[in-house]
Amino acid sequence: MVNITRAADLLEVGANGGGWTAPLGTSSPGDPAVQPLAPWTPLGAISEDGLTQGFDEDSQSFTPWGFTSPIRTTITSSLRTFGLTVWETGRVVVQSLQYRVDSADLTPTAGLTSFAETASPEPDRRAFWFVVLDGDSFQRGFYVPQGEITERSDVSHKQDEIAGFEWTITAYPDEAGNTVYHFDRVPETAAYTGS
Repeated sequence: MVNITRAADLLEVGANGGGWTAPLGTSSPGDPAVQPLAPWTPLGAISEDGLTQGFDEDSQSFTPWGFTSPIRTTITSSLRTFGLTVWETGRVVVQSLQYRVDSADLTPTAGLTSFAETASPEPDRRAFWFVVLDGDSFQRGFYVPQGEITERSDVSHKQDEIAGFEWTITAYPDEAGNTVYHFDRVPETAAYTGS
């Protein structure tokens, strides 16, 4: 008879989490259980939808003449994204990301912040750090050394809804050719050790 092993503490529920950003070249905080320090800047409150880790891949299959099944498949595109909605739209770093404006340009003068959106935006790559927490059971960190907001959804300003900036952040390869670095802190269990 087959012995089925199950360990409930190896399951992840994204009960809480956060996001930070920093200039390109900023090293990873490295541990999802440790508070990131400057120059990492928090993105603030994230909507109840949490963080979506996206996988978008395309492949090309090669099927020889006379066969109905491919004998080889090659990955032709492999994209990693992170989706989230930030709610603290008044936070300087959040405005900076949404509108591709340097944070220094968002310093208020006589209580008024003013800026213009360009018709020809430049690339705005930054480092990102995302943490997903499930109490002490699961702590996961994602370090994106070169990320950029590539999709922005419409923003609703209405009485029965919080205004939020919904973003898709695309991870680009760093100098080592890596797009995302993973850091997991998972407890050891009697049924299974390691991750």
